[in-house]
Amino acid sequence: MAGFISHISTLPKFLVITLVSAAMLTLGSMGDASANSRYAAYVIDAKTGKVLFARNADAKRYPASLTKMMTLYLVFEAIEAKRISTNTPIPFSKNAAAEQPTKLGVRAGGSITVDTAIRALVTRSANDVSTAIGEMLGGSEAGFAKMMTRKAHQLGMNSTQFRNAHGLPNNQQFTSARDMAILGMALREHFPQHYAYFSTRSFMYGKQRITTHNRMFGRIEGVDGIKTGYIRASGFNLVTSVQDKGRSIVAVVMGGQSARSRDDHMAALIREHLPRASRSGGGNLVPGRQLTPGSALVASAFSLPQRDIPTPSFRPVAEADLPLVAYAQETAPSVAPMPVATASAGPIPPLPVASVPLPSASAERFTAEVGAVDPVMTSSTQQSGWAVQIASSPSQGDAFAALVRVGKEASTVLGSANAFIEEFNNKGTTFYRARFGGFGSKSQAWNTCDALKKQRIDCFAAEL
Repeated sequence: MAGFISHISTLPKFLVITLVSAAMLTLGSMGDASANSRYAAYVIDAKTGKVLFARNADAKRYPASLTKMMTLYLVFEAIEAKRISTNTPIPFSKNAAAEQPTKLGVRAGGSITVDTAIRALVTRSANDVSTAIGEMLGGSEAGFAKMMTRKAHQLGMNSTQFRNAHGLPNNQQFTSARDMAILGMALREHFPQHYAYFSTRSFMYGKQRITTHNRMFGRIEGVDGIKTGYIRASGFNLVTSVQDKGRSIVAVVMGGQSARSRDDHMAALIREHLPRASRSGGGNLVPGRQLTPGSALVASAFSLPQRDIPTPSFRPVAEADLPLVAYAQETAPSVAPMPVATASAGPIPPLPVASVPLPSASAERFTAEVGAVDPVMTSSTQQSGWAVQIASSPSQGDAFAALVRVGKEASTVLGSANAFIEEFNNKGTTFYRARFGGFGSKSQAWNTCDALKKQRIDCFAAEL
């Protein structure tokens, strides 16, 4: 990697949003970190265990799609135990296929390989894939959640509790910045042979190229993963691993009010604290890997604890729509704690104000209607390939509304296409193009548009 990209300002300005990412604009300006009740950050020297920076490190936070880091941990563990291989097919139930976006779009009764599933999680953060994995490895979503929580406690993540494999809203699923750092370290230490998956920039799924929405790649030299996450209740989360010039850190930012400001803050933390990391050391800092029993033992061997862990003061949206499973009590295994050192007493690197405008009322109605889960792409993501445009308007809210309407009316036609808004200027007036992207060829986009026209939906295909 060539360090900071000096020509980033020359790229076209895009405001790119999936059907489920509009909520990021309703959260307002980022402002100062101290005024953000959801903010937490943690930076640890991955060679010595020294805490280089900590703010609200043990405060309860919703993990959102950082949850998938644990889902992947258990996948890697199952591969190492030879219960599965990267070629093992993962079947998709009706339950998995029906998950909210972002998703890969596998139909009920279909399947993908474990290798494809891993790549779909680290790039698209596919919720349907997460559920399919959970059902295969845990026997059920609830069974897999029990496995996840038990594994978290084995690793020393004692402020973490899981209820699902994807991170969609559930007020009983929470973690902390410190725990997410532990999980990031564990993935590196325990599965070096699989960790390279987290560096995946893109992969081909059929004729579609799926690209990562982790924009730290290429921005900071030495970044090699790991995972982004967002639901409305959590804000924008990010765990980043950096290994450069003999130094190694894992950094966590939680509660960002936009993807851009979260990434800017992460970059500031890395720039400030990576030079303080040690070039010596290198011993394992996370409790050794203990194999989690297979799905046959899940029902009898695992249950989630009901310790006195307070729920975060904010609550996820749409939680009433999610089943809450009753679990029996369990005593978490005793583990050696992560080393703790005095955190940096310096000022918090600023969390910049988001540069995108707030949406209109129609956009906020859109957010409430479809929920708020992980965005596939955000305002600085460069699009490529072909898209189908269904509207262009000087009103951002109207563009959102068009995406909502067409997304509902033509969900079968659009499949796993990515909805986004492209901002452009015409004679001093800002317009917003409502588009569906992710088409790998002209013919794919044209055929999709033809199918939309048969449903009386105006459109045209455009190369990006």
